[in-house]
Amino acid sequence: MALIETVNISQKYDDREVLKNINLKIDKAEVFTLIGPTGAGKTTLIRILDLLESPCSGRFLFDGVDVISSRANQLEARRRMSYVQQRPLVFAMDVFDNVACGLRWRHMKSTATKRKTEEALELVGMTAYINRNARTLSGGETQRVAIARALVTEPEVLFLDEPTANMDPISTAKIEEVLAHIINEQRIAIIMTTHNMSQGQRMASKLGVLINGELLQTGSVNDIFNVPTSREVAEFVGIENILQGEVAEADNELASIRVDGETVRAISNYAVGGKVYLLIRPETIVFSLSHEAGSARNVFKCKVNQINTIGSVVRIEVECGFNLLGVITTEAARDLNISIGKEIYASFKATAVHVIPRW
Repeated sequence: MALIETVNISQKYDDREVLKNINLKIDKAEVFTLIGPTGAGKTTLIRILDLLESPCSGRFLFDGVDVISSRANQLEARRRMSYVQQRPLVFAMDVFDNVACGLRWRHMKSTATKRKTEEALELVGMTAYINRNARTLSGGETQRVAIARALVTEPEVLFLDEPTANMDPISTAKIEEVLAHIINEQRIAIIMTTHNMSQGQRMASKLGVLINGELLQTGSVNDIFNVPTSREVAEFVGIENILQGEVAEADNELASIRVDGETVRAISNYAVGGKVYLLIRPETIVFSLSHEAGSARNVFKCKVNQINTIGSVVRIEVECGFNLLGVITTEAARDLNISIGKEIYASFKATAVHVIPRW
Protein backbone atom coordinates (compact mmCIF):
# COMPACT_ATOMS: atom_id res chain seq x y z
CA MET A 1 0.00 0.00 0.00
CA ALA A 2 1.30 3.44 -0.95
CA LEU A 3 2.03 5.93 1.82
CA ILE A 4 0.53 8.74 -0.25
CA GLU A 5 -2.07 8.37 -2.98
CA THR A 6 -4.05 11.04 -4.80
CA VAL A 7 -7.06 10.33 -7.01
CA ASN A 8 -8.07 13.04 -9.52
CA ILE A 9 -6.90 15.91 -7.30
CA SER A 10 -7.72 19.30 -8.81
CA GLN A 11 -7.34 22.85 -7.56
CA LYS A 12 -8.70 26.22 -8.67
CA TYR A 13 -8.02 29.76 -7.53
CA ASP A 14 -11.05 31.81 -8.60
CA ASP A 15 -11.55 30.70 -12.23
CA ARG A 16 -7.91 29.68 -12.78
CA GLU A 17 -7.30 25.93 -12.87
CA VAL A 18 -3.96 25.30 -11.14
CA LEU A 19 -3.99 21.49 -10.89
CA LYS A 20 -5.88 19.09 -13.14
CA ASN A 21 -6.75 15.51 -12.12
CA ILE A 22 -3.50 14.61 -10.36
CA ASN A 23 -3.10 10.85 -9.83
CA LEU A 24 -0.01 9.98 -7.85
CA LYS A 25 1.36 7.18 -5.63
CA ILE A 26 4.39 7.54 -3.37
CA ASP A 27 5.70 4.65 -1.31
CA LYS A 28 7.23 4.63 2.16
CA ALA A 29 10.93 5.65 2.20
CA GLU A 30 10.71 6.74 -1.45
CA VAL A 31 12.50 9.87 -2.68
CA PHE A 32 10.10 11.54 -5.11
CA THR A 33 11.08 14.72 -6.94
CA LEU A 34 8.50 16.85 -8.71
CA ILE A 35 10.04 18.80 -11.59
CA GLY A 36 8.49 21.37 -13.86
CA PRO A 37 8.80 24.99 -14.98
CA THR A 38 8.03 27.93 -12.71
CA GLY A 39 4.27 28.34 -12.32
CA ALA A 40 3.49 24.71 -13.16
CA GLY A 41 1.67 24.14 -9.83
CA LYS A 42 4.44 22.33 -7.92
CA THR A 43 4.09 24.36 -4.70
CA THR A 44 0.30 24.06 -4.76
CA LEU A 45 0.52 20.28 -5.08
CA ILE A 46 3.06 19.90 -2.28
CA ARG A 47 0.93 22.11 0.01
CA ILE A 48 -2.08 19.87 -0.68
CA LEU A 49 -0.02 16.75 0.04
CA ASP A 50 1.17 18.34 3.29
CA LEU A 51 -2.48 19.19 4.18
CA LEU A 52 -1.78 22.92 4.28
CA GLU A 53 -4.64 23.50 1.84
CA SER A 54 -7.55 21.47 0.54
CA PRO A 55 -8.17 20.65 -3.14
CA CYS A 56 -11.40 21.65 -4.81
CA SER A 57 -11.99 18.04 -5.90
CA GLY A 58 -10.48 14.57 -5.71
CA ARG A 59 -9.37 12.16 -2.97
CA PHE A 60 -6.19 12.04 -0.90
CA LEU A 61 -5.23 8.87 0.97
CA PHE A 62 -2.44 8.86 3.55
CA ASP A 63 -1.39 5.35 4.55
CA GLY A 64 -4.69 4.11 3.15
CA VAL A 65 -6.85 6.58 5.11
CA ASP A 66 -8.94 9.28 3.41
CA VAL A 67 -7.68 12.48 5.03
CA ILE A 68 -9.76 15.07 3.18
CA SER A 69 -13.19 14.08 4.47
CA SER A 70 -12.24 13.98 8.16
CA ARG A 71 -10.63 16.75 10.23
CA ALA A 72 -9.47 14.18 12.79
CA ASN A 73 -7.77 12.13 10.07
CA GLN A 74 -6.06 15.28 8.77
CA LEU A 75 -4.64 16.14 12.20
CA GLU A 76 -3.41 12.58 12.73
CA ALA A 77 -1.73 12.49 9.31
CA ARG A 78 -0.26 15.99 9.72
CA ARG A 79 1.59 14.89 12.85
CA ARG A 80 3.40 12.30 10.73
CA MET A 81 4.61 14.93 8.23
CA SER A 82 7.11 17.81 8.15
CA TYR A 83 7.42 20.63 5.65
CA VAL A 84 10.31 22.94 4.74
CA GLN A 85 9.20 25.86 2.65
CA GLN A 86 11.21 27.58 -0.06
CA ARG A 87 12.20 30.50 2.19
CA PRO A 88 12.06 29.11 5.75
CA LEU A 89 11.55 31.39 8.71
CA VAL A 90 13.59 31.10 11.89
CA PHE A 91 12.76 32.54 15.28
CA ALA A 92 14.86 35.22 17.00
CA MET A 93 16.52 32.72 19.31
CA ASP A 94 19.49 30.40 19.14
CA VAL A 95 19.75 27.44 16.78
CA PHE A 96 19.08 24.88 19.51
CA ASP A 97 15.78 26.49 20.52
CA ASN A 98 14.71 26.85 16.88
CA VAL A 99 15.12 23.13 16.32
CA ALA A 100 13.72 22.08 19.70
CA CYS A 101 10.50 24.08 19.48
CA GLY A 102 8.49 21.32 17.78
CA LEU A 103 9.35 18.86 20.53
CA ARG A 104 8.47 21.36 23.25
CA TRP A 105 5.11 22.03 21.60
CA ARG A 106 4.52 18.28 21.86
CA HIS A 107 5.43 18.43 25.58
CA MET A 108 8.43 16.12 25.29
CA LYS A 109 10.64 15.83 28.36
CA SER A 110 13.68 18.10 28.44
CA THR A 111 16.24 15.28 28.44
CA ALA A 112 14.71 13.67 25.36
CA THR A 113 14.32 17.10 23.72
CA LYS A 114 18.02 17.84 24.23
CA ARG A 115 19.12 14.49 22.85
CA LYS A 116 16.88 14.56 19.78
CA THR A 117 17.74 18.19 18.99
CA GLU A 118 21.46 17.50 19.16
CA GLU A 119 21.02 14.43 16.94
CA ALA A 120 19.07 16.44 14.37
CA LEU A 121 21.72 19.18 14.29
CA GLU A 122 24.45 16.60 13.88
CA LEU A 123 22.55 15.03 10.99
CA VAL A 124 22.58 18.32 9.05
CA GLY A 125 26.10 19.33 10.09
CA MET A 126 25.07 22.27 12.29
CA THR A 127 26.33 21.18 15.72
CA ALA A 128 28.94 23.93 15.79
CA TYR A 129 26.20 26.56 15.43
CA ILE A 130 24.06 25.31 18.32
CA ASN A 131 24.36 28.53 20.36
CA ARG A 132 24.27 30.98 17.43
CA ASN A 133 21.34 33.34 16.96
CA ALA A 134 19.48 31.79 14.03
CA ARG A 135 18.80 35.22 12.53
CA THR A 136 22.55 35.68 11.90
CA LEU A 137 22.90 32.59 9.68
CA SER A 138 23.43 32.54 5.93
CA GLY A 139 20.71 31.28 3.58
CA GLY A 140 22.22 27.81 3.32
CA GLU A 141 22.74 27.56 7.08
CA THR A 142 19.17 28.70 7.71
CA GLN A 143 17.91 26.00 5.36
CA ARG A 144 19.88 23.34 7.23
CA VAL A 145 18.39 24.52 10.54
CA ALA A 146 14.92 24.34 8.98
CA ILE A 147 15.60 20.79 7.80
CA ALA A 148 16.80 19.81 11.30
CA ARG A 149 13.67 21.37 12.79
CA ALA A 150 11.54 19.33 10.36
CA LEU A 151 13.38 16.08 11.13
CA VAL A 152 13.51 16.37 14.90
CA THR A 153 9.89 15.23 15.26
CA GLU A 154 10.77 12.02 13.36
CA PRO A 155 8.22 12.37 10.52
CA GLU A 156 7.36 9.58 8.11
CA VAL A 157 7.42 12.00 5.18
CA LEU A 158 9.47 15.17 4.65
CA PHE A 159 8.29 17.78 2.15
CA LEU A 160 10.86 20.16 0.64
CA ASP A 161 9.72 23.00 -1.61
CA GLU A 162 12.63 24.15 -3.83
CA PRO A 163 15.20 23.54 -1.05
CA THR A 164 18.07 25.25 -2.92
CA ALA A 165 16.22 28.06 -4.69
CA ASN A 166 18.30 31.26 -5.01
CA MET A 167 21.37 29.64 -3.40
CA ASP A 168 24.93 29.90 -4.65
CA PRO A 169 26.57 26.69 -6.00
CA ILE A 170 28.53 26.04 -2.78
CA SER A 171 25.42 26.31 -0.58
CA THR A 172 23.44 24.20 -3.04
CA ALA A 173 26.09 21.47 -2.96
CA LYS A 174 26.05 21.49 0.86
CA ILE A 175 22.26 21.15 1.04
CA GLU A 176 22.36 18.29 -1.47
CA GLU A 177 25.08 16.64 0.63
CA VAL A 178 22.87 16.96 3.71
CA LEU A 179 19.86 15.53 1.87
CA ALA A 180 21.91 12.61 0.52
CA HIS A 181 23.03 11.89 4.10
CA ILE A 182 19.42 12.00 5.32
CA ILE A 183 18.33 9.64 2.52
CA ASN A 184 21.02 7.16 3.58
CA GLU A 185 20.45 7.49 7.33
CA GLN A 186 16.69 7.99 7.67
CA ARG A 187 14.04 5.60 6.37
CA ILE A 188 11.51 8.29 5.54
CA ALA A 189 9.75 9.38 2.38
CA ILE A 190 11.07 12.61 0.89
CA ILE A 191 8.96 14.63 -1.53
CA MET A 192 10.78 17.54 -3.11
CA THR A 193 9.94 20.13 -5.76
CA THR A 194 12.57 21.69 -7.96
CA HIS A 195 12.94 23.37 -11.34
CA ASN A 196 16.60 22.24 -11.35
CA MET A 197 16.49 19.13 -13.52
CA SER A 198 20.04 18.00 -12.76
CA GLN A 199 19.23 18.19 -9.05
CA GLY A 200 16.14 16.08 -9.65
CA GLN A 201 18.27 13.50 -11.46
CA ARG A 202 20.81 13.35 -8.64
CA MET A 203 18.41 13.12 -5.71
CA ALA A 204 15.35 11.14 -6.77
CA SER A 205 14.43 7.49 -6.93
CA LYS A 206 11.30 8.55 -8.85
CA LEU A 207 10.41 11.71 -10.76
CA GLY A 208 7.18 13.38 -11.74
CA VAL A 209 6.88 16.03 -14.47
CA LEU A 210 4.26 18.71 -13.81
CA ILE A 211 3.53 21.13 -16.66
CA ASN A 212 0.61 23.57 -16.77
CA GLY A 213 -1.02 21.87 -13.78
CA GLU A 214 -0.96 18.38 -15.33
CA LEU A 215 1.19 15.49 -14.12
CA LEU A 216 2.32 14.34 -17.55
CA GLN A 217 4.65 11.50 -16.54
CA THR A 218 6.07 9.72 -13.50
CA GLY A 219 8.87 7.19 -13.49
CA SER A 220 12.55 6.56 -12.93
CA VAL A 221 15.20 9.09 -13.92
CA ASN A 222 15.94 6.98 -17.00
CA ASP A 223 12.24 6.87 -17.95
CA ILE A 224 11.80 10.63 -17.75
CA PHE A 225 15.03 11.72 -19.43
CA ASN A 226 15.44 8.97 -22.03
CA VAL A 227 11.93 7.61 -22.60
CA PRO A 228 9.54 10.59 -22.34
CA THR A 229 5.94 9.80 -23.21
CA SER A 230 4.97 13.17 -24.69
CA ARG A 231 6.47 16.02 -26.68
CA GLU A 232 5.97 18.41 -23.75
CA VAL A 233 8.05 16.23 -21.43
CA ALA A 234 10.69 15.67 -24.13
CA GLU A 235 11.07 19.43 -24.64
CA PHE A 236 11.23 20.10 -20.91
CA VAL A 237 13.99 17.55 -20.25
CA GLY A 238 16.08 18.91 -23.11
CA ILE A 239 15.58 16.52 -26.02
CA GLU A 240 16.20 18.98 -28.83
CA ASN A 241 15.78 16.67 -31.84
CA ILE A 242 12.03 16.10 -32.12
CA LEU A 243 11.10 15.01 -35.64
CA GLN A 244 7.63 14.47 -37.09
CA GLY A 245 7.25 11.26 -39.03
CA GLU A 246 4.94 8.54 -40.32
CA VAL A 247 5.55 4.81 -40.11
CA ALA A 248 6.13 3.52 -43.68
CA GLU A 249 7.15 -0.07 -42.93
CA ALA A 250 7.12 -2.27 -39.84
CA ASP A 251 9.19 -5.44 -39.57
CA ASN A 252 8.65 -6.89 -36.09
CA GLU A 253 9.98 -4.07 -33.86
CA LEU A 254 12.19 -2.41 -36.51
CA ALA A 255 10.30 0.29 -38.38
CA SER A 256 11.04 2.54 -41.35
CA ILE A 257 9.70 6.01 -40.63
CA ARG A 258 9.42 8.73 -43.25
CA VAL A 259 10.65 12.15 -42.12
CA ASP A 260 10.57 14.99 -44.66
CA GLY A 261 11.22 12.61 -47.55
CA GLU A 262 14.00 10.69 -45.75
CA THR A 263 13.75 7.29 -44.05
CA VAL A 264 14.78 6.81 -40.42
CA ARG A 265 15.08 3.33 -38.98
CA ALA A 266 13.90 2.99 -35.37
CA ILE A 267 12.69 0.49 -32.81
CA SER A 268 8.91 0.87 -32.81
CA ASN A 269 5.74 -1.19 -32.43
CA TYR A 270 3.48 1.37 -34.12
CA ALA A 271 1.48 0.22 -37.15
CA VAL A 272 2.10 1.36 -40.72
CA GLY A 273 0.56 4.78 -41.21
CA GLY A 274 1.00 5.77 -37.58
CA LYS A 275 1.90 9.41 -37.06
CA VAL A 276 4.76 9.70 -34.60
CA TYR A 277 7.46 11.88 -33.09
CA LEU A 278 11.07 10.70 -33.21
CA LEU A 279 13.16 11.80 -30.22
CA ILE A 280 16.94 11.73 -30.63
CA ARG A 281 19.37 12.99 -28.01
CA PRO A 282 22.17 15.14 -29.52
CA GLU A 283 24.90 13.15 -27.76
CA THR A 284 23.85 9.93 -29.56
CA ILE A 285 24.66 11.36 -33.02
CA VAL A 286 28.09 10.56 -34.49
CA PHE A 287 29.67 12.81 -37.13
CA SER A 288 32.26 11.62 -39.69
CA LEU A 289 33.84 12.66 -42.98
CA SER A 290 32.90 9.47 -44.84
CA HIS A 291 30.04 7.01 -45.05
CA GLU A 292 31.18 4.69 -42.27
CA ALA A 293 28.01 3.40 -40.70
CA GLY A 294 29.46 0.74 -38.45
CA SER A 295 26.55 -0.67 -36.46
CA ALA A 296 24.39 2.41 -37.05
CA ARG A 297 21.18 1.84 -39.02
CA ASN A 298 20.88 5.52 -39.90
CA VAL A 299 23.53 7.38 -41.93
CA PHE A 300 22.80 10.70 -43.64
CA LYS A 301 24.87 13.07 -45.73
CA CYS A 302 24.49 16.53 -44.19
CA LYS A 303 25.49 20.15 -44.58
CA VAL A 304 26.66 22.07 -41.51
CA ASN A 305 24.40 25.07 -40.86
CA GLN A 306 25.59 26.30 -37.46
CA ILE A 307 28.44 25.76 -34.99
CA ASN A 308 28.46 26.88 -31.36
CA THR A 309 31.32 26.18 -28.97
CA ILE A 310 30.35 26.02 -25.29
CA GLY A 311 33.27 25.22 -23.03
CA SER A 312 34.71 21.86 -24.04
CA VAL A 313 31.81 20.86 -26.32
CA VAL A 314 30.66 21.95 -29.76
CA ARG A 315 27.00 22.02 -30.78
CA ILE A 316 26.59 21.34 -34.48
CA GLU A 317 23.36 21.92 -36.40
CA VAL A 318 23.13 20.12 -39.72
CA GLU A 319 20.57 19.71 -42.50
CA CYS A 320 20.12 16.27 -44.01
CA GLY A 321 16.61 16.46 -45.43
CA PHE A 322 15.59 17.36 -41.88
CA ASN A 323 17.42 19.35 -39.22
CA LEU A 324 19.56 17.63 -36.58
CA LEU A 325 21.51 18.92 -33.60
CA GLY A 326 24.56 17.01 -32.38
CA VAL A 327 27.14 17.54 -29.65
CA ILE A 328 30.83 16.62 -29.92
CA THR A 329 34.04 17.58 -28.12
CA THR A 330 36.18 20.46 -29.33
CA GLU A 331 38.92 17.92 -30.11
CA ALA A 332 36.57 15.93 -32.34
CA ALA A 333 35.48 19.15 -34.06
CA ARG A 334 39.14 19.97 -34.81
CA ASP A 335 39.73 16.48 -36.20
CA LEU A 336 36.72 16.87 -38.50
CA ASN A 337 37.78 20.43 -39.43
CA ILE A 338 34.14 21.45 -39.03
CA SER A 339 33.05 24.65 -40.78
CA ILE A 340 29.72 26.13 -41.86
CA GLY A 341 28.64 24.79 -45.24
CA LYS A 342 30.88 21.71 -45.04
CA GLU A 343 29.40 18.35 -46.01
CA ILE A 344 29.75 15.61 -43.41
CA TYR A 345 27.91 12.44 -42.40
CA ALA A 346 25.66 12.03 -39.37
CA SER A 347 24.86 8.58 -38.05
CA PHE A 348 22.88 7.15 -35.14
CA LYS A 349 21.58 3.74 -34.14
CA ALA A 350 17.97 2.64 -34.42
CA THR A 351 18.02 2.10 -30.66
CA ALA A 352 18.94 5.79 -30.18
CA VAL A 353 15.56 6.84 -31.57
CA HIS A 354 12.66 6.94 -29.13
CA VAL A 355 9.28 6.89 -30.87
CA ILE A 356 6.10 8.31 -29.33
CA PRO A 357 2.65 8.91 -30.84
CA ARG A 358 1.92 12.27 -32.43
CA TRP A 359 -1.44 13.48 -31.16
